[in-house]
Formats: sequence, C-alpha cells, structure tokens
Amino acid sequence: MLYNDRAAFILQQLQLKSTVKVTEIAKSLNVSVDTVRRDLKALEEQGQLKCVHGGASLPDYMLAFSNFSGREIIHIEEKRRAALKALEHLRPGSVIALNSGTTNVILAQELIKRFTDLTIVTNNVSAAMVLMQNQSLRTIVLGGDLDSLEHSTYGSICERELGMYYPDICFLSINSVDAEAGFTDFRFAEIGVMQLMARNSSKVIAVMDSSKLGRRSKKVIMDNSMIDLLVMDSIKPEVRELYRRAGICIE
Repeated sequence: MLYNDRAAFILQQLQLKSTVKVTEIAKSLNVSVDTVRRDLKALEEQGQLKCVHGGASLPDYMLAFSNFSGREIIHIEEKRRAALKALEHLRPGSVIALNSGTTNVILAQELIKRFTDLTIVTNNVSAAMVLMQNQSLRTIVLGGDLDSLEHSTYGSICERELGMYYPDICFLSINSVDAEAGFTDFRFAEIGVMQLMARNSSKVIAVMDSSKLGRRSKKVIMDNSMIDLLVMDSIKPEVRELYRRAGICIE
C-alpha cells in the first residue's frame, strides 16, 4: 500500500475517533509498526496530526471543534482549575443546572468530592454518570433526543422538561469566547438548552479553560449580558480588562 493511501486511512480514522494507536493502524493496514510511525511523523510535519505516546491525535486547534471524545483529552488541568474556581460560587442546598460539555464533566468530578445537599438538573449524560457516584446528591437527567457524539440530550422534550426548573445557578460549558464576537459554539442542538438555562437561572456562570479565549466558533449563542461571570483557569490582567470593556466579566 502506498503512503498516500495509508495517510488517507489514518486521517479518516482520526476524524472518526480523534485518536489512533500505532498498533491498531499497523494491524488494519497490514504494515509494520515502524512504517506507521514514519507515516505519523510525516503527517505531523504537515500539520495534519499530533504524535503522542503510542499513536497520534488531532492537533489541539482541531480537537477544540471536534466531538466530545476528542475535546475530552485536551486542556484537562486547565479545565479542572476553572471548575474548582466555579465551585466556590456554589452553596449547599442549591439547585444547579449543567449543560453538556467536557468541562462540566470535570466540574461534576470535583463537585461529588465537596458537596452532598444539592439538586443537579442536566442534559449532560457523561456528567450524570459521574454524579451518580455520590448518592447524597439528587441528579435529574433531562429527557429528549440523544446526541451520541456529545453524550447529551437535546430537542423540544429536553427543553420542555428544563423549562420546569428555575435553578439557583447554572454552569455553562461553552466552546469559544471573543471580545468582539462574544460567546459562540458549534453545537447547534445545544444552543436552545444553554439559552433556557441562562434565562431560568438566578446566576449564570460560564466555565471555560483559557485556550478558548480569542476564538470564534460557528454561532453566537446569547447576548453577553445573559452571563454574569466567566470563570477561567488563569489570564493576564490586561486581557481581563479587554473583556471587561466588552461586557464580559472574567474571574
């Protein structure tokens, strides 16, 4: 098999799974592990992928707009720091809402270690699986159509059920934020859920890692005034001031 054919197969697998293993590619193509490693290195030099131990993944800039499984593996520690800062705003006894997204899964991981007396309303199936590990929490999973790529529910049923709740606080996992464009996302089916959570919640906090600053995704999701606070891992004071002038308060 020629290099171009092998490269096309590798890139196809990356689009499907976001990560590939050297051994699996070698077996699928019936070539040596060394051949696959050389192919991956060549594709990395072209900017098509990023070599990691035992395989390859999509570059970070592509993972940021990939499906849930792809985004789940990048900027984990930054997301965790942002999540921990967000939880400082949470009070026992609160009703909270979580939308879909990898950052809110990490927030759920930290939440179950620190709180017991909470009610969580969510369309985030992966976060719900984490929350069920703490039986002192009440977790309400919204129904609706299932998005297998985003591990979430969405649609009219989901939004109708969500509309019955008025959370004390909601934590929104959003794809991108820019001082001019505001908050944007590529998950079109999620936008209605995020907007309704923001309208119905007493306090709205966007939880994002700092790699999402200065980026624009596919669609503006809501007016900046609908979000009370943006919590991030760390940013420079001058950047914080730039966004403050645009009406976005960053902590």
